[in-house]
Amino acid sequence: MAAEKGRVVCVTGAGGFVGSWLVKHLLSKNFTVHGTVRNPQDEKNAHLKSLENASENLKLFKADLLDYKSLTAAIAGCNGVFHTASPVPSGSVELIEPAVKGTLNVLKACCEVNVKKVVFVSSVAAIAVLPNKPTDRPMDETFWSDPDFCRSNNDWYCLSKTQAESEAFEFSKRNGIDLLSVCPTLIIGPMLQHTMNASSLVLIKLLKEGYEELENRLRMIVDVRDLAEALVLVYEKPEANGRYICTSHLIRSKELVQMLKKLYPAYKYPNKFTDPNGIFSVTSEKLQRLGWSYRPLEETLVDSVESYKQSGLVGDE
Repeated sequence: MAAEKGRVVCVTGAGGFVGSWLVKHLLSKNFTVHGTVRNPQDEKNAHLKSLENASENLKLFKADLLDYKSLTAAIAGCNGVFHTASPVPSGSVELIEPAVKGTLNVLKACCEVNVKKVVFVSSVAAIAVLPNKPTDRPMDETFWSDPDFCRSNNDWYCLSKTQAESEAFEFSKRNGIDLLSVCPTLIIGPMLQHTMNASSLVLIKLLKEGYEELENRLRMIVDVRDLAEALVLVYEKPEANGRYICTSHLIRSKELVQMLKKLYPAYKYPNKFTDPNGIFSVTSEKLQRLGWSYRPLEETLVDSVESYKQSGLVGDE
């Protein structure tokens, strides 16, 4: 089935956890997708080629965020871009340059080939890292993480997300790009890709007693499939503007473990929980007003665990 005219988009980081589900969702809605990956021939990207409509409507491009020309080639001929590619969380200051420079390279490439609409996957890490977070109300899109506070805590991942998003908005304003950012919380859900991603590891460690004790913090969770739908929603809605927090369920660590125990009683779970520090929460009200909805947490947990079992990341009960 041929894609409709005007529905050609580029997805950076197409082989990643979020990128893969986004590509799948876009293909199901009859978009033509240019997906950027490090190596289109690599077996770890084979899952993309087997997606429904991929043979007709998906083209993979070899590209690197720090290689401007490769991005321009992938974005040429597109009407919009979804920028999902980003360095994974680490303790190194070195992830800042690829996050910030890579994002600006994507936007510069958009200017060169006259693409005016970009959806950027940021993170709640660009919103909620502040010395004095409000505890009496959820944080919304008007909040920005404090770069100096991030630096003082060597929180390079949060700093990279904050800088990348803020500089992206500044660049887009100067150059007439309609930039929309979506800031998800902890992303879990079934995996399409075959390699481990950082956010799934949080849940896998819970199943494998990877924590001796756990802070009974408030976990803010979103299903990767609901995130993919949110990204396409903000792209398609003409009234969408600015930033959107994307989170579905707020649950304490202890309650999350109890829910998993009921569903999968045979796994080993942490049984010691410490009192949390600095409880805060965020709200997705702005995104829900746009028409976004999400699935039940139990569905997300079951589909996630079954996916991990199928991939051999956790054993059968």
